[in-house]
Amino acid sequence: MSKIKPFKALRPIGERAKKVSSVPYDVVNRDEAREIAKNNPLSFLHVSRSEIDLTDDVNPYNDEVYERAKQNLQALQADGTLRLDSEPSFYIYRLKMGEQIQTSIVATCAIDEYDADLIKKHEKTRPDKENDRTKHIVTMQAQTGLIFLCYRGTETINDLIETVTATEPVYDFVSEDEISHTIWRTTATESLVSAFKEIPFIYIADGHHRAAGASRARAEMQSANGHHTGEEDYNFVIAALFPAEQLKILAYNRIVKDLNGLNTEQFLQSINEAGFIVTDTENSVPENQGEICVYLGGKWRKMTFNVQYFVAPTVIESLDVSRLETFILKPILGIEDVRTDKRIDFVGGIRGTEELEKLVDSGKAEVAFSMFPTTVEQLLAVSDDNRIMPPKSTWFEPKLRDGLLIHKI
Repeated sequence: MSKIKPFKALRPIGERAKKVSSVPYDVVNRDEAREIAKNNPLSFLHVSRSEIDLTDDVNPYNDEVYERAKQNLQALQADGTLRLDSEPSFYIYRLKMGEQIQTSIVATCAIDEYDADLIKKHEKTRPDKENDRTKHIVTMQAQTGLIFLCYRGTETINDLIETVTATEPVYDFVSEDEISHTIWRTTATESLVSAFKEIPFIYIADGHHRAAGASRARAEMQSANGHHTGEEDYNFVIAALFPAEQLKILAYNRIVKDLNGLNTEQFLQSINEAGFIVTDTENSVPENQGEICVYLGGKWRKMTFNVQYFVAPTVIESLDVSRLETFILKPILGIEDVRTDKRIDFVGGIRGTEELEKLVDSGKAEVAFSMFPTTVEQLLAVSDDNRIMPPKSTWFEPKLRDGLLIHKI
């Protein structure tokens, strides 16, 4: 049984929605965020990445950053850009990127269910990023970004969504990255609440730090509230819930700055000895699971996994990102912890393999690995098994926009 709850969204007036909406806070760095927002005072990046309004010597985790975010959010309300809906509602948010179309229900979910692992996770979180999201929520008294959840879809929920999308949307625009964003609002919420009671589990696709931050913020606010009932807004977190069958995961590729003292020939020989068949290829993208393309010395090669297991591998062991980590990154390149080692970095598949070539050819990295994407089925299987994937195993596209739907607490 999954509990979803309607809420009164703080959201832009219709004609300003496109200008307010922004990419998620964590897909751009400070310079990129500043460049995007520099000629747009309405951009929600002034709230989600408010350090862009301060000098570069200000640490992004400084108290001043959170206070500026609060001021910027208040300013958007004061000038009428953001307004609070009068009735609790659900919102249907459809994303379209080329042929990829996916439609979610934006609701609030019970943090009790997150804490009890009924909202299932597949990634570890970092304390510094948890601290950031917790402080952002507590200072703002609002949850300003959507957690990306998924569930195994049902015909009942699909039909209810279709009924809402037959009405007039409150927003319908194409963002600068050519992704279409359409949002509908409905105050007829009881049927959807009932339908989700038949959903046993919800899964985090993206947004583990936002979810962890909301849980920690709830604990902090509950501790300060001597009359806590469990129904306060801080007990629920805003999220977009997509049917899993509609989602598509792109590759999350890797670059490594050096070969750990090996030359190219020694590195390739080590890969071969580790259980991979290495062949030359013109392709920069793997065609099948069990294949990894590697760019080194201006040339692409294909590594095909050829290890025979005595016992059937677990779902984690069968992931290509796990195989890369287990057989190459740790024993050959000496990267013990991909979360903390500064020699490795990650490149979302949306940037293409041209970005990998550019990073290697420029000398910023010595080797790049182009991965076959993790599947949604693998993500659900890992989550159902209460296991944790290696970091940066999934890259979802298209991305939800920040600033269109805000949950005030």
